[in-house]
Amino acid sequence: MLTKHEKELIAKIWDKMIPVASDIGAECLLRMMTTFPGTKTYFAHLDIRPGSPHLRSHGKKIVLAIAECSKDISSMMVTLAPLQTLHAYKLRIDPCNFKLLCHCILVTLAAHMGDEFDPVAHAAMDKYLSAFAAVLAEKYR
Repeated sequence: MLTKHEKELIAKIWDKMIPVASDIGAECLLRMMTTFPGTKTYFAHLDIRPGSPHLRSHGKKIVLAIAECSKDISSMMVTLAPLQTLHAYKLRIDPCNFKLLCHCILVTLAAHMGDEFDPVAHAAMDKYLSAFAAVLAEKYR
């Protein structure tokens, strides 16, 4: 699915996002909840105002999980297994929301990376995030 060059590019991008994980993650979540208001229902117990500690904390967890998977994309199923179970059985998140979040992540990366997020990076990241969302949704089948 991904070439060696694309895998290296994805890992490089996510490595750059680790220091700003809270900012990027919070912006992605806020973008998702603003664009797709139905996704807020899963966060009713949290303070989801812009810049809130809850939003920043959860956003950071998301970015770090994506970054961790980018280090070895071929073992994504193993890396994400605990999150698959958590989201499918305990949190009961509608798997369609993973795709919505991934779209918001693409938009956020494009906004922050500017020219560095060229068409090659965009296409590679889109493929990677699509695989990420599919793996998270695997337990629902």
